[in-house]
Amino acid sequence: MTSRAPGKRVRKAPAERRHEIVATAARIGLVEGLECITLRRVADELGVRPGLVGHYFPAADELVAEAFTHATMAELDGLLPPRPDAPLDTFRRFFGLTSSAEFHDVSKLWLNARHLSRYRPALREHVVKQELLWCRRLAELIAAGAADGVFACADPWGAATRVLVAIDGASAYVNTTADHRRTTTADLPRTVAEAELGLPQGALLTG
Repeated sequence: MTSRAPGKRVRKAPAERRHEIVATAARIGLVEGLECITLRRVADELGVRPGLVGHYFPAADELVAEAFTHATMAELDGLLPPRPDAPLDTFRRFFGLTSSAEFHDVSKLWLNARHLSRYRPALREHVVKQELLWCRRLAELIAAGAADGVFACADPWGAATRVLVAIDGASAYVNTTADHRRTTTADLPRTVAEAELGLPQGALLTG
């Protein structure tokens, strides 16, 4: 890839510049993989000198870790907004989105991050925090539905954990052929959730 020569430096507030760096790194990680995030690559994308990126992130591993959190946090807020009004509709929308092609990049990102976290402590810490946050958000949604009498679930945290494990298991096939993903593997997370929430089969289908 040809590097772009840094143009005239634009002075920005530190918080704004830092956010710009992390957002750019997250975009690279989602599309190309976390291994492609380097200080030079991010600098090239922003049209600044690598030293500027290094000023905010002296170690590339810290930037990779924050980029992962930035990307997965944005995905979480889109899939499971805090304090939803209609738990059943939110779950239907959640499974509609997670089974769509738009979710493939973030599925690949999770696979990528879990693999790299074996060797990168900073990334491992962020992965664990995001796993717990996703589980907490899902458990809160289940608890809200149970309180409203929409779901029958005595253990929201356990149910959330099992649903996320099913999603991760199905997502492990995201790098294989589309034909393979159209098997019952794609329906596994939804059917597990329906069983965990005491819902009839097909209750979480959209449309």
